[in-house]
Amino acid sequence: MTRSQRLDPLLRVTQQRQDAVAKQLAERDKALAEQQQRFDMLKEYADAYRVAPSGGTLAPAMLANHVAFRAKLDSALQQQAQVVDSSRQSCEVERARLMLASRDNKVLEQLAASYRAEELRVAGRREQRELDDLGARRVRGAQDGGES
Repeated sequence: MTRSQRLDPLLRVTQQRQDAVAKQLAERDKALAEQQQRFDMLKEYADAYRVAPSGGTLAPAMLANHVAFRAKLDSALQQQAQVVDSSRQSCEVERARLMLASRDNKVLEQLAASYRAEELRVAGRREQRELDDLGARRVRGAQDGGES
């Protein structure tokens, strides 16, 4: 088994690891997009609700309910913003893992390519040496046959 062939199982493992990390990143990106969409929708709702209710004055109880609801919306917005930030950080971690896995895979591919190139050079030199030996034997055979 050649050196390049011995690297093949390792290359498969690193490629599988890279694929798994890429899949994780895609899932995290999808989750981030969903969380961001929830935040945007909540923000739109909160912005629309911030506008003072029309129709004149409000009863004190309704005004208190309005203020309390706005406070809950603001709290929900803060919590959702934290979820989005956490999701974004998770994406960045996965992206870094993917870069490392990709780098590892690329290094092994380059090493395997280097081994294959060296194996081709060695095989080419061996073949040339065999051709040279064959030619030398023919010349000696012709010389031996011509002298008799």
